[in-house]
Amino acid sequence: MSLLIKISEERFKSESKKPIFTPHKEANDLVVDINDYPHAYVIACIMDKQIKAERAWEIPYRIKQEIGSFEINDLANTPLEDYTNMFNEGGFHRFNDIMAKCAYDAIQKIVNDYDGNAANLWNDHPSSAQVVSRFLEFNGAGIKISTMAANILARELKVEFQDYYSIDISPDVHVKRVLHRMGYLPSNPSVDQTIYKARELNPTFPGIIDSTLFDIGREYCRPTNPNCTDCIINSECKKRIR
Repeated sequence: MSLLIKISEERFKSESKKPIFTPHKEANDLVVDINDYPHAYVIACIMDKQIKAERAWEIPYRIKQEIGSFEINDLANTPLEDYTNMFNEGGFHRFNDIMAKCAYDAIQKIVNDYDGNAANLWNDHPSSAQVVSRFLEFNGAGIKISTMAANILARELKVEFQDYYSIDISPDVHVKRVLHRMGYLPSNPSVDQTIYKARELNPTFPGIIDSTLFDIGREYCRPTNPNCTDCIINSECKKRIR
């Protein structure tokens, strides 16, 4: 077993702290409360597109502030026009009209297809493929977001699935850079190369290495002046630094 996999598996088993997606405490508390407000988590995942993650994960809280409630029925009874107005007037997102519609559609789908309880996407002990497939049915949730949503549920929010085979890695710049420097990927790898390398490294749960690589990329393996000496995977890294 590689050191990267070992560290990732140890983190998966031991991590029990509430994840922090945004420094805004009230906003973060809302999106991680998958017992009382699981729809906040779903909406936040869908919003996490082409803007900073911290900003995207605050959007459910900002919707709550505008509507005055975050109960699913109150959200569902709010017209699309109101969502469009609040997104544009508040500058919620880079693509306010599009994402307002995505948020509205997500709420309607949760009410119509999941009995008003977004936790029904994952609370029946589904396979990882089922979870990803269910997220893919939401407007605005492509494969990257759907995989990310399933991965966070399993890895950080400790939702149990039948398996983890279909939870792929999210090939962002930190992940690609670290895997390249470790010697696993060529320079400037494609999305598919990154995903399939993770599947090769850990077939039963490819996405388990995602957060480890991301943290290494931010803390040690920076684009310039990387701190190889203190890096937690220093002993098995080939240090392909251009």
